[in-house]
Amino acid sequence: MVRNGWTVAGWGVGYAGFGLGCALSGTELFGARWPGWAVAGLGAVAAAAGVAVVRRQPVRRLLWLLCGVAALGAWSLLMDLVTLLFGQRVDSVPDAVERALAAVGAVLLARAALGTRRGARDGAVGPVRAGRGAPTPAPSPAPSPAPAPPVVRLAAWAGTAAFVPYVLMKLLWALGGSFAGVSGERMYAGYVRNGSSGLWLALERRGLDGTMLLALLGVFLLWGLVRPWGQVFPRWTGLLRGRRVPRWLPLTPALLGAATLAPYGVVGIGYLALCTTGVTRIRLGDFADEQSALEIAWVGIGGFAGYGVALAVAARSYWRRTGV
Repeated sequence: MVRNGWTVAGWGVGYAGFGLGCALSGTELFGARWPGWAVAGLGAVAAAAGVAVVRRQPVRRLLWLLCGVAALGAWSLLMDLVTLLFGQRVDSVPDAVERALAAVGAVLLARAALGTRRGARDGAVGPVRAGRGAPTPAPSPAPSPAPAPPVVRLAAWAGTAAFVPYVLMKLLWALGGSFAGVSGERMYAGYVRNGSSGLWLALERRGLDGTMLLALLGVFLLWGLVRPWGQVFPRWTGLLRGRRVPRWLPLTPALLGAATLAPYGVVGIGYLALCTTGVTRIRLGDFADEQSALEIAWVGIGGFAGYGVALAVAARSYWRRTGV
């Protein structure tokens, strides 16, 4: 728990320094200058919370609150990662750096919050100093592989189903078909116009959309979090068969994905609801009319929201089931 506290404090100092540097230099974050001050303030509070964890002070609720704010700060990080993966440039380097730092902070803050709960459960009220006669506690055995509870598995099914329309839409475009009045050729021309990489364009020409492939990998990750084979390598992994899966291997992408997609999708659903009811108007982007833009956005944002929430639920269950 002490180590978690120092880690959070260190991240808070670094995050505050980044925000302060942006604010003082006039560097814009998300199209404005004031977010730099907000980032600096969040980092300072997180650093103080980390020191409080080291001192065994009850700050668990504050840690979860900061975790939620940091997760919001990681908004659309996954989109930046996809962009970089296929050799394209992100729209704003400072924005991408902030999202990456915020996502790391969300993971560290969640870990510290869970650590404080475990410390309280185990009766850890202060640092223990080792002495000659002090017994050394035996390490807890790793839990046996077990599937997630039924409600978590139901969430995994819901998250999978939410991605099906998105995958089918992308596959249809990649194969040259049309959806919501937009043809595959038009989508391909948009990729070329927006400077997509050669790898991305080559995949599209072969009927494989990059984001569709990543969605399928995401579903694979989701089920690895809820099934026993996500804790012990199964037979089809060859030489790894029967070995324990390191917790960080599925949890790192799961937590980063959840911190990005869950808030992005949920807030996006609210925005689309306002657009659908006429309260505001959706940005057309590369689409010809609002109807097409809305239909496509509902498929994409709906998939992100459903999958992101399911991933968060599954990651939490995996964390708890594999904790030692």
